[in-house]
Amino acid sequence: MMPPRPRDKRARLIDAAVKLVHRQGFHRTTLAELAKDSHVPLGNVYYYFQTKEALGDALIERYVTEYAAVREQWEAAESDPAVRLGLLIQMTIDQKDVLARSGCPMGTLSSELHKEGGPLAEHMTELYAALLDWTERQFRQLGQSRAEAHGCALHLLAALEGARSLAYAFGEPKYAVQEAQRLREWVNEMRTAAKP
Repeated sequence: MMPPRPRDKRARLIDAAVKLVHRQGFHRTTLAELAKDSHVPLGNVYYYFQTKEALGDALIERYVTEYAAVREQWEAAESDPAVRLGLLIQMTIDQKDVLARSGCPMGTLSSELHKEGGPLAEHMTELYAALLDWTERQFRQLGQSRAEAHGCALHLLAALEGARSLAYAFGEPKYAVQEAQRLREWVNEMRTAAKP
């Protein structure tokens, strides 16, 4: 097998960071571990990320970019906002085993960063703000008023994150699945009520 091309090093470092940070936390993850897991020499790590904060920014930006791309795919593939919300809910079901084993990647990172505050915590908030805004727009398209849509979006995201936390706390994927199924039923009932 050919070794990865040098231009792929930054992406490999971020890939390794996603896994390490999810497994052991941002602050416990060292640049030396990152170098080892990505098969990038430690000196090169500093070329791409001069500080741990720079790595944190890149990690959060990866989540921002990936989740934005997923939402764009849903928008392009589905015209029904209830179906798009169902796809968001389905992500929790699809990740149930990982959630039970290691918790929510975004939720645990957000919790850790917000304990100290600062620019990384603010950057993480942008990720949640974009998701909340998108979710609220789906509820608006289902016929909810602005205030109702905002409340529904908050409820949906909070319930999903709570289910992920319980799945992790108990090591039980079923907690994520059961709540996700209830939320899907709730969204479908809302769609049915909105139809003339």
